[in-house]
Amino acid sequence: MGVEPENTLRSFAHAERVGMDAIELDLHLSKDGALVVMHDTDVDRTTDGTGAIADRTLAELRELDAGQGERVPVFEEVLDAVGSPVQAEIKDVAAARALAEVMRRHELVERVEVSSFHDEAVAEIKSLVPGVRTVLIASRWGADVVDRATAVGAERLALNIRRLTLETVERARAEGLGIIGWVVNTADHLRLARAFELDAVTTDFPEIRHATRQSA
Repeated sequence: MGVEPENTLRSFAHAERVGMDAIELDLHLSKDGALVVMHDTDVDRTTDGTGAIADRTLAELRELDAGQGERVPVFEEVLDAVGSPVQAEIKDVAAARALAEVMRRHELVERVEVSSFHDEAVAEIKSLVPGVRTVLIASRWGADVVDRATAVGAERLALNIRRLTLETVERARAEGLGIIGWVVNTADHLRLARAFELDAVTTDFPEIRHATRQSA
Protein backbone atom coordinates (compact mmCIF):
# COMPACT_ATOMS: atom_id res chain seq x y z
CA MET A 1 0.00 0.00 0.00
CA GLY A 2 3.01 2.32 0.23
CA VAL A 3 3.51 2.42 -3.52
CA GLU A 4 0.21 1.25 -5.08
CA PRO A 5 -3.49 1.43 -4.14
CA GLU A 6 -4.06 -0.73 -1.06
CA ASN A 7 -5.52 -4.23 -1.43
CA THR A 8 -5.82 -4.06 -5.23
CA LEU A 9 -4.66 -6.37 -7.99
CA ARG A 10 -2.28 -3.63 -9.10
CA SER A 11 -0.65 -3.62 -5.67
CA PHE A 12 -0.33 -7.40 -5.48
CA ALA A 13 1.13 -7.61 -8.98
CA HIS A 14 3.71 -4.99 -8.03
CA ALA A 15 4.70 -6.93 -4.91
CA GLU A 16 5.16 -10.09 -6.96
CA ARG A 17 7.04 -8.30 -9.72
CA VAL A 18 9.65 -6.88 -7.34
CA GLY A 19 10.23 -10.26 -5.73
CA MET A 20 8.44 -10.20 -2.39
CA ASP A 21 8.14 -13.60 -0.74
CA ALA A 22 4.38 -13.46 -0.16
CA ILE A 23 1.35 -11.18 -0.33
CA GLU A 24 -0.73 -10.18 2.68
CA LEU A 25 -4.36 -9.20 2.17
CA ASP A 26 -7.53 -8.64 4.18
CA LEU A 27 -10.93 -10.27 3.74
CA HIS A 28 -14.48 -9.15 4.53
CA LEU A 29 -17.87 -10.46 3.46
CA SER A 30 -20.09 -8.36 1.21
CA LYS A 31 -23.83 -8.18 1.74
CA ASP A 32 -24.28 -11.12 -0.64
CA GLY A 33 -21.47 -13.20 0.86
CA ALA A 34 -18.54 -12.50 -1.47
CA LEU A 35 -15.03 -12.60 -0.01
CA VAL A 36 -14.02 -9.00 -0.63
CA VAL A 37 -10.41 -7.89 -0.39
CA MET A 38 -10.29 -4.72 1.73
CA HIS A 39 -8.75 -3.77 5.07
CA ASP A 40 -11.41 -1.66 6.76
CA THR A 41 -14.98 -2.59 7.59
CA ASP A 42 -16.15 0.37 5.50
CA VAL A 43 -15.13 1.64 2.07
CA ASP A 44 -14.54 5.29 3.01
CA ARG A 45 -10.75 5.37 3.36
CA THR A 46 -9.68 3.35 0.34
CA THR A 47 -12.39 4.05 -2.26
CA ASP A 48 -14.51 6.93 -3.54
CA GLY A 49 -17.56 5.53 -1.76
CA THR A 50 -18.95 5.60 1.77
CA GLY A 51 -20.53 3.06 4.08
CA ALA A 52 -19.98 -0.45 5.36
CA ILE A 53 -18.84 -3.33 3.14
CA ALA A 54 -21.50 -5.52 4.74
CA ASP A 55 -24.21 -3.15 3.51
CA ARG A 56 -23.19 -3.42 -0.17
CA THR A 57 -23.48 -6.24 -2.67
CA LEU A 58 -20.46 -7.25 -4.68
CA ALA A 59 -21.93 -5.55 -7.73
CA GLU A 60 -22.25 -2.31 -5.77
CA LEU A 61 -18.68 -2.61 -4.50
CA ARG A 62 -17.47 -3.15 -8.07
CA GLU A 63 -18.73 0.31 -8.98
CA LEU A 64 -16.25 1.96 -6.62
CA ASP A 65 -12.80 3.29 -7.53
CA ALA A 66 -10.22 1.73 -5.21
CA GLY A 67 -7.46 4.02 -6.49
CA GLN A 68 -6.05 4.76 -9.96
CA GLY A 69 -9.08 3.15 -11.53
CA GLU A 70 -8.64 -0.15 -9.68
CA ARG A 71 -11.75 -2.07 -8.66
CA VAL A 72 -12.34 -3.84 -5.36
CA PRO A 73 -11.21 -7.45 -5.95
CA VAL A 74 -12.51 -10.67 -4.52
CA PHE A 75 -10.19 -13.28 -3.07
CA GLU A 76 -10.31 -15.72 -5.97
CA GLU A 77 -9.34 -12.97 -8.43
CA VAL A 78 -6.16 -12.36 -6.48
CA LEU A 79 -5.32 -16.05 -6.59
CA ASP A 80 -5.73 -15.99 -10.37
CA ALA A 81 -3.81 -12.74 -10.87
CA VAL A 82 -0.62 -13.67 -8.98
CA GLY A 83 1.20 -16.88 -8.19
CA SER A 84 2.75 -15.84 -4.89
CA PRO A 85 1.97 -17.42 -1.53
CA VAL A 86 -0.77 -15.50 0.26
CA GLN A 87 -1.42 -14.60 3.87
CA ALA A 88 -5.14 -13.90 4.19
CA GLU A 89 -6.35 -12.00 7.23
CA ILE A 90 -9.91 -12.75 8.27
CA LYS A 91 -11.91 -10.38 10.43
CA ASP A 92 -14.46 -12.76 11.97
CA VAL A 93 -15.81 -16.31 12.12
CA ALA A 94 -18.21 -15.73 9.20
CA ALA A 95 -15.29 -14.80 6.94
CA ALA A 96 -13.41 -17.85 8.22
CA ARG A 97 -16.22 -20.13 7.06
CA ALA A 98 -16.40 -18.52 3.62
CA LEU A 99 -12.63 -18.71 3.23
CA ALA A 100 -12.61 -22.34 4.31
CA GLU A 101 -15.02 -23.20 1.53
CA VAL A 102 -12.80 -21.53 -1.08
CA MET A 103 -9.67 -23.16 0.30
CA ARG A 104 -11.19 -26.63 0.21
CA ARG A 105 -12.61 -26.13 -3.27
CA HIS A 106 -9.31 -24.95 -4.76
CA GLU A 107 -6.98 -27.04 -2.56
CA LEU A 108 -5.15 -23.98 -1.22
CA VAL A 109 -3.77 -25.33 2.03
CA GLU A 110 -0.18 -25.20 0.76
CA ARG A 111 -0.45 -21.72 -0.75
CA VAL A 112 -2.59 -19.78 1.72
CA GLU A 113 -1.74 -19.03 5.34
CA VAL A 114 -4.62 -17.58 7.37
CA SER A 115 -4.27 -14.89 10.02
CA SER A 116 -6.59 -13.03 12.37
CA PHE A 117 -6.66 -10.81 15.45
CA HIS A 118 -9.52 -12.95 16.71
CA ASP A 119 -8.73 -16.20 18.50
CA GLU A 120 -12.09 -17.70 17.60
CA ALA A 121 -11.58 -17.03 13.88
CA VAL A 122 -8.20 -18.79 13.96
CA ALA A 123 -9.72 -21.73 15.80
CA GLU A 124 -12.61 -21.87 13.33
CA ILE A 125 -10.50 -22.00 10.17
CA LYS A 126 -8.25 -24.56 11.85
CA SER A 127 -11.21 -26.82 12.48
CA LEU A 128 -12.61 -26.42 8.97
CA VAL A 129 -9.46 -26.81 6.86
CA PRO A 130 -7.20 -29.71 7.87
CA GLY A 131 -3.53 -28.79 7.65
CA VAL A 132 -4.06 -25.04 7.25
CA ARG A 133 -1.26 -22.84 8.62
CA THR A 134 -2.50 -20.06 10.88
CA VAL A 135 -1.24 -16.87 12.49
CA LEU A 136 -2.61 -15.06 15.54
CA ILE A 137 -2.11 -11.29 15.20
CA ALA A 138 -1.76 -8.87 18.10
CA SER A 139 -1.10 -5.15 18.35
CA ARG A 140 -1.27 -4.85 22.13
CA TRP A 141 -1.01 -8.06 24.12
CA GLY A 142 -0.69 -9.43 27.59
CA ALA A 143 1.53 -12.11 29.05
CA ASP A 144 -0.90 -14.74 27.75
CA VAL A 145 -0.38 -14.05 24.02
CA VAL A 146 1.80 -17.15 23.53
CA ASP A 147 -0.70 -19.31 25.41
CA ARG A 148 -3.52 -17.89 23.28
CA ALA A 149 -1.68 -18.80 20.09
CA THR A 150 -0.98 -22.35 21.18
CA ALA A 151 -4.56 -22.78 22.44
CA VAL A 152 -6.02 -22.11 18.99
CA GLY A 153 -3.33 -24.11 17.19
CA ALA A 154 -1.57 -21.21 15.48
CA GLU A 155 1.86 -21.87 14.02
CA ARG A 156 2.96 -18.25 14.16
CA LEU A 157 2.38 -14.95 15.94
CA ALA A 158 2.28 -11.64 14.07
CA LEU A 159 3.18 -8.89 16.53
CA ASN A 160 3.47 -5.12 16.39
CA ILE A 161 7.18 -4.41 15.92
CA ARG A 162 6.89 -1.24 18.03
CA ARG A 163 5.96 -3.26 21.13
CA LEU A 164 7.91 -6.44 20.55
CA THR A 165 10.30 -7.49 23.32
CA LEU A 166 12.99 -10.12 23.60
CA GLU A 167 10.99 -11.76 26.38
CA THR A 168 8.01 -12.31 24.09
CA VAL A 169 10.26 -13.60 21.30
CA GLU A 170 11.92 -16.09 23.61
CA ARG A 171 8.63 -17.32 25.09
CA ALA A 172 7.18 -17.83 21.61
CA ARG A 173 10.23 -19.72 20.42
CA ALA A 174 10.15 -21.93 23.49
CA GLU A 175 6.67 -23.02 22.40
CA GLY A 176 7.75 -23.61 18.80
CA LEU A 177 5.97 -20.56 17.41
CA GLY A 178 7.30 -18.51 14.51
CA ILE A 179 7.15 -14.72 14.77
CA ILE A 180 6.27 -12.09 12.16
CA GLY A 181 6.94 -8.40 12.85
CA TRP A 182 4.57 -5.76 11.48
CA VAL A 183 4.58 -3.15 10.04
CA VAL A 184 8.27 -2.77 9.19
CA ASN A 185 8.53 0.43 7.15
CA THR A 186 11.75 1.97 8.50
CA ALA A 187 15.40 0.99 8.63
CA ASP A 188 15.30 1.03 12.44
CA HIS A 189 12.42 -1.42 12.54
CA LEU A 190 14.13 -3.70 10.04
CA ARG A 191 17.30 -3.66 12.11
CA LEU A 192 15.22 -4.62 15.15
CA ALA A 193 13.54 -7.47 13.25
CA ARG A 194 16.93 -8.79 12.19
CA ALA A 195 18.33 -8.45 15.70
CA PHE A 196 15.42 -10.54 17.00
CA GLU A 197 15.95 -12.98 14.10
CA LEU A 198 12.25 -12.90 13.25
CA ASP A 199 10.89 -15.40 10.75
CA ALA A 200 9.30 -12.70 8.59
CA VAL A 201 8.14 -9.10 8.48
CA THR A 202 5.37 -7.31 6.65
CA THR A 203 6.00 -3.98 4.96
CA ASP A 204 4.19 -1.39 2.85
CA PHE A 205 7.40 -0.60 0.95
CA PRO A 206 9.00 -3.58 -0.85
CA GLU A 207 12.20 -1.68 -1.59
CA ILE A 208 13.07 -1.39 2.11
CA ARG A 209 14.74 -4.78 2.20
CA HIS A 210 17.23 -3.69 -0.48
CA ALA A 211 17.65 -0.08 0.62
CA THR A 212 18.70 -1.06 4.14
CA ARG A 213 20.58 -4.27 3.50
CA GLN A 214 24.01 -2.69 3.95
CA SER A 215 23.16 -0.69 7.06
CA ALA A 216 20.77 -3.05 8.84
